[in-house]
Amino acid sequence: MYNDILKIGFITIRGYGLMIAIGIICAFLLAEKRAKKRGLNIDVLYSLGLIALIFGFVGAKVLYCIVEIEQILKNPAMIFSGSGFVVYGGIVAGLIAAIFYCKKKDVKFLQYFDLVAPSIAIAQGFGRIGCFLAGCCYGRETDCAIGIVFRHSAIAPNNIKLFPTQIMSSVGDFLIAFILLLYAKNDRTTGKVGTLYLILYSIGRFIIEFFRSDERGAIGILSTSQFIALIVLVVGLIMFVPKKLPWKKNS
Repeated sequence: MYNDILKIGFITIRGYGLMIAIGIICAFLLAEKRAKKRGLNIDVLYSLGLIALIFGFVGAKVLYCIVEIEQILKNPAMIFSGSGFVVYGGIVAGLIAAIFYCKKKDVKFLQYFDLVAPSIAIAQGFGRIGCFLAGCCYGRETDCAIGIVFRHSAIAPNNIKLFPTQIMSSVGDFLIAFILLLYAKNDRTTGKVGTLYLILYSIGRFIIEFFRSDERGAIGILSTSQFIALIVLVVGLIMFVPKKLPWKKNS
């Protein structure tokens, strides 16, 4: 696949960055539309989104540096790689920054988290298309019919049939967004849509990691992302399950 989409003089438009930009724009437009329907503050939404975005990028880069520390020590230029990010670092850092911002502005974090959860999934879906164009986050060698072959990638192994983990992740992210939008149509307890996103994304990420072949660190037998996915999944399930279960009688 080709990451260089268009060259205009000294300016090169790369597919990875372009897809991220498209994803962010679509995410904000969707969130704005849904915020207006719910009577939420648009200014708070955009400020919250910008802060989460900035800290998200920083967190994704920091976790990438931690995971790839040995390779970075050998080649420090990797830090400035356009595709050098770990999504979970961005999610965690973005959520923490958003929580502090909401606390400062005295607004309900979970209410806005429910609002933007589908948007986050959509942005990730476009981001994974960017990964596909760049060749990062590539899959294991395979003989299956849906395998893909890179010919001019600077990251993925060329001329080898690989499992299309980027495309599968993208489809999964868009599917999560669709499920969340359907789920949010009915009145839900505050925090349910956001925590459902955490649950679905963690499950999908844990599974897709088995099919990836790029270096991304490990904790025991699990990849770094799988380890984080399990933690996020547990937190999401605890938040999602009703505190008063139907089969429990009041004492």
